[in-house]
Amino acid sequence: MPARPGLPARWEHFDHGADIGVRGFGPTKEAAFEQAALALTAVIAQPDVIQERDAVSISCEAGDDVLLLVAWLNAVVSQMAVRRMLFRRFQVELDGRRLTGLAIGERIAPERHRPAVEVKGATYTSARVARTAAGGWLAQTVVDV
Repeated sequence: MPARPGLPARWEHFDHGADIGVRGFGPTKEAAFEQAALALTAVIAQPDVIQERDAVSISCEAGDDVLLLVAWLNAVVSQMAVRRMLFRRFQVELDGRRLTGLAIGERIAPERHRPAVEVKGATYTSARVARTAAGGWLAQTVVDV
């Protein structure tokens, strides 16, 4: 089924006990993955205060869409930790079960970003990648904080 160009890409959080659910929506599966990563960033800091200074390449592969979503988000968490960065924008390309992407942001500036929590990783809890009733895509999971 082709992408629905009129559908907005967006993200949201959902409650899940002591952890936090992240959910991305988009007209394409790629856009939903991008928005899920942005929701992950928003657990830590306000995305609108993060500047787009540097791009980091990220790639991963997995056996199905859910495993790929979790691998993608864990790769983002890993890059945040290793590079001491926060990301404001993401670009994802999917080729079957392989994802190549960019995470665009800057080094953490605690006084400006005011990080709230540290995300330890994405889990398989409530993980789902599926078409929405409106014809777009949903990508969601719970992150461990």
